[in-house]
Amino acid sequence: MNDIDWHCHPFDELTTTQLYAVLALRSEVFVIEQACIFQDMDGFDGQAVHVLGIANGILVAYARCFNAGIKFDEASIGRVATRRSARGSGAGHAVMEKSIACVCHQFGPQTIRIGAQAHLEAFYCQHGFGKSGRMYCEDGINHIEMLRSV
Repeated sequence: MNDIDWHCHPFDELTTTQLYAVLALRSEVFVIEQACIFQDMDGFDGQAVHVLGIANGILVAYARCFNAGIKFDEASIGRVATRRSARGSGAGHAVMEKSIACVCHQFGPQTIRIGAQAHLEAFYCQHGFGKSGRMYCEDGINHIEMLRSV
């Protein structure tokens, strides 16, 4: 999907409109589509750099990035979401590429750890991540920790 405009903002630089779109997309994907009741607003958004992919004025892809020592000992990427209408367009791969670049630009090149939904392991492997632990269940969904070395 080449018609996406990418933005990378610390929390305090998000507009209220952007923040609303982020929370709405995360709710749509993680709560409604995945039928998972969990506390999305976990107190970490203020420490994240947010990657937003906007097409035709609509947030279609999103992730949040953290420096080392916030979510994991390593830098991390999480809450990766792609709007259903944008799936299959390459937006998911693009948001991962932009997120990895965001981590490197904001915090320097370093190892990145993610807590990936287990069924997406092959997707994350395409972006240089490798399985680094045992499967675990979080909010009723199987996850696996994965690392991407520098």
